[in-house]
Amino acid sequence: MNRPWTLASSVAGAVVVALDGTVLTVAQPSLQREMHASFAEVQWTSTAYLVAVASLLVFAGRLGDRYGQRRLFGLGMLGFGAASAGIAVAPTVGWVIGLRAVQGVFGALLQPATLGMLRAAYPPDRLASPLAVRTGAIGLAAAAGPLVGGALVTGLGWRAVFLVNVLPALAFGLPALLRPDRRPAPARTPLDLPGAVLLAVSLAFLVYALTARPVSAPALAVSAVAAAVLVRHERRTPGPLLPPEVIGSRAIGAALGILVAVSASLFGTLFVATYVLQRRLGLDPFDSALRSLPLAVLMVLSAALCPALLRRCGARATTAGATAALALGVLLLSRTTSVTGLGCGFALLGAGFGTVMVAATQVIVRRAEVTTAGVAGGLQQTALNVGPTVGVAAATALLGTGTGPALLTLAAVAALALPATRALPAPARVTSITPTPDEPAPADAPARR
Repeated sequence: MNRPWTLASSVAGAVVVALDGTVLTVAQPSLQREMHASFAEVQWTSTAYLVAVASLLVFAGRLGDRYGQRRLFGLGMLGFGAASAGIAVAPTVGWVIGLRAVQGVFGALLQPATLGMLRAAYPPDRLASPLAVRTGAIGLAAAAGPLVGGALVTGLGWRAVFLVNVLPALAFGLPALLRPDRRPAPARTPLDLPGAVLLAVSLAFLVYALTARPVSAPALAVSAVAAAVLVRHERRTPGPLLPPEVIGSRAIGAALGILVAVSASLFGTLFVATYVLQRRLGLDPFDSALRSLPLAVLMVLSAALCPALLRRCGARATTAGATAALALGVLLLSRTTSVTGLGCGFALLGAGFGTVMVAATQVIVRRAEVTTAGVAGGLQQTALNVGPTVGVAAATALLGTGTGPALLTLAAVAALALPATRALPAPARVTSITPTPDEPAPADAPARR
């Protein structure tokens, strides 16, 4: 497999998805005015995508394991680009909502494949560096999204933000389909379609429940029942959707839990911080973006430094330190509104999240076999979709108590992830074979000269 092309494709897929989400936020007010849409309809342009993508990520990862990660990536990229082009010419808001759901389906196909391709192309001990490049690119996309979206909406209108996805989709999707990986050996067991349906129902209703205002208790109940049935089904089926070697790993389970907690804390904090910057301090959106710029800068820098930290300190200490830094950043933001204090708080958020992203993702992808890398990537992406949804829902519910208490609670959410870091691997100990005075040399030890 061509490693440079694989890394470039993985980065392109991750950036397209990250950029799409950030520019949509900027475009929504203009979309609402032009289409005479209600606030609920505009909210569904985000909810439809989230429900579709979150419910299908793991099953899409399994399809990649079975039929080839590059093939699924190419199909996902081309479908994502086609849906984006359709949104750009949609006649009504109903069409926009429907096409956003279609976009979510193809986004689910391509996202696990961006990690599965890396796992297939790089040996486990060299995964940290490409994952750092991928994470740094996501940070740049998150920082550039509001600026790019604002410029496009101001100059060309809201439809232009969706056309940004078309060229990258063609440039990377077509080569992936024209030159796919060699097809894996045929699987002996059929696809676990009942498990896929149960997981999709559970995640779809969970995401819908958390994005509804107020939170939907009936949807949460349906999600819980579907999850319980899924657990029972997976224990009995001969070919489960969720392989025991993946979900049974303490390290992978801990890494997924950490990603949910820190992403919930980060995105909940950003939601609250928007109110602090724009309502309490009276800043406009552009000035607010400038105040939070240290987050993106430190996310990119920390991702670049993380491979060296992993080699020196191991995933356990690296992730624990980064999680503590993120929690400290949330605490700082709860106590200050000064320019320096806000800058330091956002910097700690970026440094902590960028490091956790690389370290936890490396644990998940590295510990999975190549044959289950797609499922592992789907679980990682699911954690990064569910976590922010939980965080924003919690922040919305807590805002009534004030921004200070809300941020303190979100700091506690990040701190809850610290005990889980103990399940992550520590650095390997280097042992010497030099015999001690009271210990005979091993029979296969080289003779001293």
